[in-house]
Amino acid sequence: MTSQTTVADAAPDLPEPGPRKGLRGHPWLTLLSVAIGVMMVALDGTIVAIANPAIQQDLGASLADVQWITNGYLLALAVSLITAGKLGDRFGHRQTFLIGIAGFALASGAIGLSASVPLVVGFRVLQGLFGALLMPAALGLLRATFPAEKLNMAIGIWGMVIGASTAGGPIVGGLLVEHVSWQSVFFINVPVGIAALLMGLVILRDHRAENAPRSFDIPGILLLSAAMFFLIWALIKAPAWGWGDGLTLGFLTAAVLTFAAFAFWETKVREPLIPLGMFRSVPLSAGTVLMVLMAFAFMGGIFFVTFYLQNVHGMSPVDSGLHLLPLTGMMIVSSPIAGALITKVGPRVPLVGGMVFTAAAMFGMSTLETDSGSGVMSLWFVLLGLGLAPVMVGATEVIVGNAPLELSGVAGGLQQAAMQVGGSLGTAVLGATMAARVDDQLPGNWAEAQLPPVTPEQMSKMSEAVEVGMPPLTKETPPQVAEIITGVTHETFVSGMGFSFTVAGGVAVLAVVVALFTNRGVNAGAGAGGAHI
Repeated sequence: MTSQTTVADAAPDLPEPGPRKGLRGHPWLTLLSVAIGVMMVALDGTIVAIANPAIQQDLGASLADVQWITNGYLLALAVSLITAGKLGDRFGHRQTFLIGIAGFALASGAIGLSASVPLVVGFRVLQGLFGALLMPAALGLLRATFPAEKLNMAIGIWGMVIGASTAGGPIVGGLLVEHVSWQSVFFINVPVGIAALLMGLVILRDHRAENAPRSFDIPGILLLSAAMFFLIWALIKAPAWGWGDGLTLGFLTAAVLTFAAFAFWETKVREPLIPLGMFRSVPLSAGTVLMVLMAFAFMGGIFFVTFYLQNVHGMSPVDSGLHLLPLTGMMIVSSPIAGALITKVGPRVPLVGGMVFTAAAMFGMSTLETDSGSGVMSLWFVLLGLGLAPVMVGATEVIVGNAPLELSGVAGGLQQAAMQVGGSLGTAVLGATMAARVDDQLPGNWAEAQLPPVTPEQMSKMSEAVEVGMPPLTKETPPQVAEIITGVTHETFVSGMGFSFTVAGGVAVLAVVVALFTNRGVNAGAGAGGAHI
């Protein structure tokens, strides 16, 4: 951070790559090929949530079964990302990416053909494992293919694809479930996967650093996988178990101890899974923390927006997805622009500005009321998209660009794992914040509305429905009483959502401070500076 002249700064003075013969290794075609595969995985992250109710009804699944359809995928993905990145560094990102594409598409098709919940869950786990192979390899391919002066633009487009696919999931999923079937949500990945595989076979070039790892740190892989499992499982189950429950504390303690054992082991092995020396880079460490905080605020906060749109405003899944288009559209427009800006001025200013916008959007959304109009919502969604774009691009460049080329896969896995941990942490913590707010306010709001008194046990059950904006009604509830209960539910939910967004805004402010420690990747020019393109 103290040096004024970095490798990235010198990269434009390197010899310009000569004319390319054929398609293989072409940077922009590589980006297109990678984007198709990444789109498939990113879309799947949100599209399945729309299909869960139909799966539950068709297969006779319990609520716990449906949760496993999501949690099995999330666990497999989060636990495997860094190890998958190491596989790419060892065997080549092209091979790893193609295997990930083929496996993800096959697992998707198998889910569509499944007639039982255990089979769906099992193939969802396989989806997560193959998705973990694919995502870090995509970043590794971009890092190795693009010269330093164009890498940020490529990452910007890559981030645009992820943002658009993630936000477009509810719309695509809603249309498919409503007009075709829940199986079509998974079958759609098969032709997309075939297209990505064929393009990859023709276009992608294998890049391997001269000093790429030659061995595997098996104990390190096992320790890191166990630590990530303990952490993510604790975050997934904490809302149900309670943060003070012995099981939650036990898994969190196991995660801390296993991470400590992993860190100790990494100092002893000849070729560690994650060389801890990477974290001597203050920008890389700051970029990783920033990615966690950004995902905490964004994914934790946006979790409530879908409930707000559907359960408070009564929108269908497709309509709620359409109302999020200002967010999606702004990310699509801003990501390439952010990439160009970061190339010109470095990542620090755009990252700080992005998190300031994100914090402002979070505080703005904390003021939403039960009857807020689309114009007000769109204003905050636009501001959020404007803030997220430079952070997605800049933090990725800071992490991947500050890692040595031979560890670009590990760095890509670290970036993705940071997003998964941050998103899981944000959903769990803000979910607990919502629950605490509802528990605190619902009894008073219920009594103030002069509704019939209920027992503490009944109030506790009603709170669970109110936490997602659903009025706790029965078929016997008189219409006039139902209207009052609905008003109390929505008022209490919006109060909890506002408080949760305030917490998310505070986390975003903390991220502004962390962003001050980021800097341009000192190894960003080590990729395609002329050797490969």
